[in-house]
Amino acid sequence: MTVSDGSWLTTIVDAVVSLMQVIGAPGAGVAIALENLFPPLPSEVILPMAGLAASRGSFTLVEALVWTTAGSIAGALLLYGVGAWFGLDRLRRIAAKVPLVQVEDIDRTVAWFHRHGGKAVFFGRMIPIFRSLISIPAGVTRMPLWRFGLLSLAGSLLWNTLFVMAGFLLGESWHIVETYAGFFQYVVIAVSAVAVVWFIVARVRQLRSRRPDADPA
Repeated sequence: MTVSDGSWLTTIVDAVVSLMQVIGAPGAGVAIALENLFPPLPSEVILPMAGLAASRGSFTLVEALVWTTAGSIAGALLLYGVGAWFGLDRLRRIAAKVPLVQVEDIDRTVAWFHRHGGKAVFFGRMIPIFRSLISIPAGVTRMPLWRFGLLSLAGSLLWNTLFVMAGFLLGESWHIVETYAGFFQYVVIAVSAVAVVWFIVARVRQLRSRRPDADPA
């Protein structure tokens, strides 16, 4: 039940395995909570391994689902609290000092989140990296906590069930899931990188177009 590829993934997987062996299903919940707080931790590995442990009788499938989902919610609520503590006013002040970022960008983002925040939280819980980060704007905009909790629960339960069941059914071949999930994560990262580059190029062009023609710079 370990990975021996000599990479950083080996250390993570071994730690998760040890945690589940010592404290059972709650160990998987702790690992998923940490994954929410530190997105590079791969839930696509942790969740199938929880399913594999359940298939071996270390704990039940229901326990695996309950504890991993509880870990997801705990991590999401903590990041929501960070966003609420940070607050919109502080975010605006920081945006005013960051090159290429304008306060209006924050206001437009907040307006968009007020309109589509429910869908963003629900589907965001099923997208690598964003599954953690989506909790922060929810906190910043003070989305009602009960609504955020229910949407996070629904999205997390679907995501966790998919991967835990994959590990439970695939057994020792659980790493097949990691291969496909890893590709999906790379796609998300690539799309995000393209979006950032597009934003920078568009903003630079916008600022240049506003300069007076007489400006020698």
